[in-house]
Amino acid sequence: MRKQYTLEFKTQVVLEVLKEEKTMNEIASAHGIHVNQIRQWRNAFLS
Repeated sequence: MRKQYTLEFKTQVVLEVLKEEKTMNEIASAHGIHVNQIRQWRNAFLS
């Protein structure tokens, strides 16, 4: 079964990416998420 993340969690992760204080790989590792998932969330957030 797939893990479902809350909108709040997704927004928090995307904001971390946009701050550019850490690499996307570092953020992905810290949260236990694949980098491609974060890219999808970021692209959806920015569109």
